[in-house]
Amino acid sequence: MNPANETVAERAAEHDVFALGTYKLLAFAIGTIGVFGFCNNVVVIILYCKFKRLRTPTNLLLVNISLSDLLVSVIGINFTFASCVNGGWTWSRATCIWDGFSNSLFGIVSIMTLAALSYERYIRVVHAQVVDFPWAWRAIGHIWLYSLAWTGAPLLGWNRYTLEIHRLGCSLDWASKDPNDASFILLFLLACFFVPVGIMIYCYGNILYTVQMLCSIQDLQTVHIIKILRYEKKLSVMFLLMISCFLLCWTPYAVVSMLEAFGRKNMVSPTVAIIPSFFAKSSTAYNPLIYVFMSRKFRRCLLQLLCSRLSWLQCSLKERPLAPVQCPIRPIVVSRATCGGRNRPKKRVTFSSSSIVFIITSNDFHHMDVTSKARESSEVNVFQVRPL
Repeated sequence: MNPANETVAERAAEHDVFALGTYKLLAFAIGTIGVFGFCNNVVVIILYCKFKRLRTPTNLLLVNISLSDLLVSVIGINFTFASCVNGGWTWSRATCIWDGFSNSLFGIVSIMTLAALSYERYIRVVHAQVVDFPWAWRAIGHIWLYSLAWTGAPLLGWNRYTLEIHRLGCSLDWASKDPNDASFILLFLLACFFVPVGIMIYCYGNILYTVQMLCSIQDLQTVHIIKILRYEKKLSVMFLLMISCFLLCWTPYAVVSMLEAFGRKNMVSPTVAIIPSFFAKSSTAYNPLIYVFMSRKFRRCLLQLLCSRLSWLQCSLKERPLAPVQCPIRPIVVSRATCGGRNRPKKRVTFSSSSIVFIITSNDFHHMDVTSKARESSEVNVFQVRPL
């Protein structure tokens, strides 16, 4: 057999890891994740910028997560989607490095921001300290610098970014058995996964214990304290749900990466590797849904944004003073009874928008108006009573 033909056959087999139908299904899945992630996170950022009541230090950390997820949807998913459409990786080596670097950077930013959120909840609930905007901005700056330090190390020679086993995206060289690369993988997993997860577990464990103890103290059961505790507990549950979903998406990817790094080479197949990878990328789309369903402020602001025209119309009607309605005076009671053969004066009780008018006249069904009282004062007596 011709060696050239063998090389072509090996490249073709290497290129087509999955069947054609599988590539189409993967392209649809990653495309859907990208579209939902982009739209949902753009909505969160717009809500934060548009409504002042959402501009709090805590929500600033949430916006940092949305920004990193948005960048994953714009930058990190495009190359994988194109690779699924083309049936394999068709980009250059530099593009592979950029894809691995960007996905790693934004993923670490998200998990470290979740750790910062858990710490913010911890010092607020347990130690009764409120963070301010300078603290939030410093935390965001440290998070990005920390993430850049760990994702920039492979660019300087400590491990490297290479094509993953499913050949649809790039990441760290998990399978390298070189001691230098293995040491980086071990420290990377420890510093960027296990440490933030430990911080979250410690903080939320103390938060739930503190809230439970405060709720059990009878001396604190005032209406104001109960409302505060209920709000803090609900907010903590929302962040705990965010963290749980994030870990649910990223833990399988971490497990598969550890199997590649410290297990045997053939333990992870392309099919086993692609599912956790896509599952981890899906975390970019669900965080805004948690904000909307569990945060009343975000929910109200979203409804106001979607129904801005209707809200504007309702607000204008509420703020506009009601114009006085000029209703004509009309009779509602007429009395024509006689007493002892004599005609009693006929009485008409009428009302307008501002007063009640009694008109007493002897003329038979005389058409009366309040303005005619000066002209026919001899025959008509008009009494006008204004309500209190």
